[in-house]
Amino acid sequence: MRKLVMPLSYAALPLFLLLGACSKSPDTDSAKMQAASDDAAFQKKLQEQLLDAKPGSVIEIPAGKHHLTSGLTLRVHGVTIRGAGMDKTVLSFKDQVTGPEGLLVYANNFTIENLTIEDSKGDGLKINDGENITIRGVKVQWTGGPKVTNGAYGIYPVKTTNVLIEDSAAIGASDAGIYVGQSKNVVVRRNRAEQNVAGIEIENTIDADVYENTATNNTGGILVFNMPNLSQAGYGTRVYKNKVFANNLGNFAAKGAAVASVPAGSGVVVNSNSKVEIFDNDVSDSQTANVIISSYFSTGYFSEKGVSPDYDPYPRAIYVYGNRFKGGGDSPDGLDLKALKIAMFGLNGHFPDVIWDGYVDTKTFVNGAIPANDRLCVQNGDVSVLNVDGPNKYKNPKNDSAAYRCELPKLKPVSIPQLAENATAKG
Repeated sequence: MRKLVMPLSYAALPLFLLLGACSKSPDTDSAKMQAASDDAAFQKKLQEQLLDAKPGSVIEIPAGKHHLTSGLTLRVHGVTIRGAGMDKTVLSFKDQVTGPEGLLVYANNFTIENLTIEDSKGDGLKINDGENITIRGVKVQWTGGPKVTNGAYGIYPVKTTNVLIEDSAAIGASDAGIYVGQSKNVVVRRNRAEQNVAGIEIENTIDADVYENTATNNTGGILVFNMPNLSQAGYGTRVYKNKVFANNLGNFAAKGAAVASVPAGSGVVVNSNSKVEIFDNDVSDSQTANVIISSYFSTGYFSEKGVSPDYDPYPRAIYVYGNRFKGGGDSPDGLDLKALKIAMFGLNGHFPDVIWDGYVDTKTFVNGAIPANDRLCVQNGDVSVLNVDGPNKYKNPKNDSAAYRCELPKLKPVSIPQLAENATAKG
């Protein structure tokens, strides 16, 4: 710059400094190129480790934020992927070009722990058709806030058996943060779900324990669903000792998704599932209702294939007891529910803690009533149930407590090998 002949005025000084700063851009560009080169080398090495893995392999991923441009796949049984810590090892897929998932796994006896997967193009961590799956200390998130363009599922085991998801987190999924579908023998514990459409969702799954989780600032906190045309129907889920509060986030699911019908302000939702226990939870400030029990007919979900004739659209044997409810029901989502709330409870009133859509399977009635073991039972202090009379478009809603004072057989705790291994290790 000293070779300039024309004198510099004071007014030109900022431009001169700017030009001076720009003169450092080669160093900046060089640093960026080096970082890109390092990321490419890291990605190549990690992909090779996944391809070359053998049963018993432990793939250690060092601390740091690692930028990847393509999704990862593992197809070898008995592998562990381990980071240096949930907030220390970060796999960022923000610039992902190929592969819909962040990490896709087809394997048995798989463990992943102590890392973060963020900003994947599609699902964050998907595990398909595996047995003995452990997900521990894993965060899956989308960092740009709740958006329909975010991946649908954060932590996503499907068609799996013996699943443990613990001490993990899911943030920003446009469908479900932690989702377990069409699986058997599942434990979901001590996790946090936030800013998802569904915080935690158990769908078409047999025998699941969901406990000691925190779900907040989702559209719906914890969901237990059965959807049609899937490989199995679910039953036997226990939802207990969870903290489910202020799940009032506007629904940002893709149009046509099953969870697109979940009203903002839903605490715990059971839809078309059976043998579900909801107990010993702290559920509060759900603006539609703290607990919602509903049938497939209330979802608005439409399948072009139609509905399989063996699909059961009704919730059966739902037992709600011993929970601590607070607030909620004061600003339900949807014009129909708002109008119903005002008509029944006044402008400043609120829905009761439990809402039921009122759909029943009259074909199974015994002496004109729902069979005893298929009932909705609520043993929760003075909590009442609002039957909104969905079949008649809310024309004859009823708020009652005595009609639901009943008991159901208790479900057994879920047993999976990982729990026994943990107990042995601690002993």
